[in-house]
Amino acid sequence: MKLLIIEDEPLVARDLENLLKRIEPSARIEATLSSVDAAKKWFSDHTFPDLILSDIQLSDGISFDIFENLYLACPIIFTTAYDDYAIRAFKLNSIDYLLKPIDGNELSAALAKYRALSSENIIAEQLKSLMSNWNQQPHKKYKERFLTLHRNTLIPVTQQEVAFFHKEELIYLHTLANEKYISDHQTMDEIEGLLDPALFFRVNRQYILHIQSIGRITTTHKGLTVKLKPPFNNEIDISREKAVAFKQWVG
Repeated sequence: MKLLIIEDEPLVARDLENLLKRIEPSARIEATLSSVDAAKKWFSDHTFPDLILSDIQLSDGISFDIFENLYLACPIIFTTAYDDYAIRAFKLNSIDYLLKPIDGNELSAALAKYRALSSENIIAEQLKSLMSNWNQQPHKKYKERFLTLHRNTLIPVTQQEVAFFHKEELIYLHTLANEKYISDHQTMDEIEGLLDPALFFRVNRQYILHIQSIGRITTTHKGLTVKLKPPFNNEIDISREKAVAFKQWVG
C-alpha cells in the first residue's frame, strides 16, 4: 500500500508515520507534505498513491483546495482538530475522519474502511459529497470564556481579554492587562480548536496570538518576527512555512 501524508505539524506527522508503520508494516509512505502549495506541486509530478491521510487545516489554507480540481483516484482519510459535532456530520460520508490526537484503534478502523472501497466513482462521489457537506456546516460557535487558575482560585477570562496563550511546562493564558493564568486546557491543539481563527493564530508550537496583541512585524531570513504590543516584550519567530498565512491573517 502506497500512502501520502499531508500534515503541517512535524510532531503530528512523525507520530502518524510511526502509527502507520506499526499498524501496516508493509505500507510505503511516498511523501509527507506540509502545505497546500507543496501538495499541489507533488500531484503535478506524481501519480496517485493508494491512500491519502490529510489534515484539514494547513499552514497556507484548507486541504480541500488541493483536491478541488483533481479527479481523485484514491480515497482520503482526513484528520482534524475540529470538535465532535463536525466529525459526526462528516461521518455521514464513507471516507473517514480522525480527531486529533489520533488513536491507533481508530486509525486501524479507518484503514479497514479503506480496504472496503474499490470503486473510483464511489471515491469521487464521496469527496463531492464531503465538500458540499463542509460548505453547508452551521456556523461554529467558538469559545468566548476561558476558565483559568491562579493561586488555587478559578478565574474566568473573556475572549476579549486574551492577549495570547503560551506553552511552557504548563499552558498559560496572558491577558491584555498583563495577568498570567494557568489554562484549564491540556494541549495547544485543544485550545486552537476552540478559538475563532479570525481572531487567533497559532504562530508556532508554543504561541497562539490574539490579533489585538500584534505589534511590529519584521521580516527575517527565517521568516517573520512579531513583537507584541506593550506591556509585553515578547518577540516571537514565525517560520517561512507559516509566514504567508500569518500575513494574510493580519491583513
